Parts: sequence; structure tokens; C-alpha cells
Amino acid sequence: MKITLSPISELLTTISAPARLEILLVIGAGEACVCHLEARLGYRQAYISQHLMALRQAGLLDSRRDGKYIFYNLARPELMDLLKQAAQIAGVSLPVIEAISPEAQCICPNCTPELIIIK
Repeated sequence: MKITLSPISELLTTISAPARLEILLVIGAGEACVCHLEARLGYRQAYISQHLMALRQAGLLDSRRDGKYIFYNLARPELMDLLKQAAQIAGVSLPVIEAISPEAQCICPNCTPELIIIK
């Protein structure tokens, strides 16, 4: 009986980019939109969107739309356990992820509802 290890290899390859790991850690702490991720990570929107697309295509993220904003969450919450175990094996500590505050320049409706203009 031959065991197929390709799915494991594909999963680890998909999440191996440091930016993707950062994105997963932020989303693992709570639902986030691209502007949350921009504010927290300091990457450009296009760069974040490319990584989000790869993570969604791999089935690791779910999303929901709220107006013009798309909010992402983990499709597989057990992924956080994998990241914690990998960090432990690598001998590093994962950063503590805190909620994005309005002072962080995030303009999504979750952070700055006063900026929503009703027409």
C-alpha cells in the first residue's frame, strides 16, 4: 500500500512563505480584511491580495463580503495548532497578535465606522 504524501507537501509549500505565515497568524487571531492586514503587517494591498488568493485556492481561508470589504477567516482553525507546533519545533515563539486599533490607520468599517458614508 503506497501512502500519498503530496497533500502534506502542498500544504507546507503553500504556507511556507513568511508573509503567508504572518497573514495566517493575523487571521488566526480574528477575522480580518485586507486593510486590517495592511495596517498590521505593513505590506501593500496587492502583495497581500496575491498571498490571500493562494491561501484561498489551497482551501485554507474562507471569506465573506460586507459592502465593498471582504473579510477573511481560517477555513481550518486547526492550522493554528500546526503553526504553534512548527514554531515549537523550530525553537521560536510566535508573536502575540492583538486586534487592530483605529490608530493603526485602518479604514475598514470595523475599525472606523464613522468613516462610512451613507448615500
